[in-house]
Amino acid sequence: MNTIFTIQTTGPACYEFTGQVNKWLRRVAPAEGLLTLMVRHTSCSLLIQENADPDVQIDLLDWLNRIAPPADHPSMHWLRHTMEGPDDMPAHLKAAILPVSLQLPIADGRMMLGTWQGIYVVEHRNAPHTRQVAALFQAS
Repeated sequence: MNTIFTIQTTGPACYEFTGQVNKWLRRVAPAEGLLTLMVRHTSCSLLIQENADPDVQIDLLDWLNRIAPPADHPSMHWLRHTMEGPDDMPAHLKAAILPVSLQLPIADGRMMLGTWQGIYVVEHRNAPHTRQVAALFQAS
């Protein structure tokens, strides 16, 4: 079974969509199997991360901005790809170090996530975007 999840973003942040995935799995995953998720864009990422303390996501985004600030920052003078704005190439760099696909084991129709884990689209661009995440469930 497969589907596409659509996540609306409003700028750099972690957008949790665990609930959407759970709802879909209840319909299509009656037993064990493997769920594969892949974001269909090159300037955002997927991540399994803590969903209890929002400071985790804030710290993560702050760290990403330290290692890949906007192209108009003096330390990024070497970037060539700036045609789509100063946040675009740094977004590609961030997506290159974070995952763009995830695999999750499914047991009894449920993701085997830990107590404080959630699934996120990590938006790296400043402008709002409509992001698509392709999902494929394969039964064992």
